[in-house]
Order: sequence, then C-alpha cells, then structure tokens
Amino acid sequence: MNHVEEHYYPASPRRTPSKLHLAVEQGQKPMSTVVTAGQRGDSPQFEPMLEVVRVPRVGVGRPRVRPNRVRADKVYASRGNRAYLRRRGIRCTLPDKANGLAHAARP
Repeated sequence: MNHVEEHYYPASPRRTPSKLHLAVEQGQKPMSTVVTAGQRGDSPQFEPMLEVVRVPRVGVGRPRVRPNRVRADKVYASRGNRAYLRRRGIRCTLPDKANGLAHAARP
C-alpha cells in the first residue's frame, strides 16, 4: 500500500519555496520523490509521482511498476487522478472533497 504525502519548505531570504511530493510504502520508506516549486499545484504532481514508483519483488525479478493500492490526501482526489488510477488498474483510497459532493448532488 502506498501513501502520498507532501512537505512544504518555506522560503528563506536566499531560497525560493519548494515542495516535496513523496510516495511511500506502508512502512514509510520512500518509493518516489518529486520536487516542485512551492506555488505549484499538488494534484498535477500525482501522475509523475506514480510513474516512477517501482515496487520491489520478494526474491528475484523486475520490480513491479503498479502498486496494489494508493492511499492519498484529499488534495489528490480529482476526477482526473481517479480516472488515471482506474486506467492503470490501481485501487485507491481517496477521501471525497466537500465541494465535490455538493456539486455531485446538484440537479
């Protein structure tokens, strides 16, 4: 099982702000990292982060490129990200956004 996290490093007088987007396994070992500018959106980084994930096999063999399940923050709960996971056959646990539920209930 993977968990997607983000960490924000604030700007100092000499640096621009940056974010680390991490995909980690259940034991909290990093599987992939994407570094972006601090003002960049989080959701567009979902696909690039999962593209570089390699799940090691027990014993010999190539690592798998598709995790069994992805668990992520509600920031990543967009229709596009859910469609991407369905296309790749990856199960997901993504909380629904409150405004998404309100839009879905509209006639």
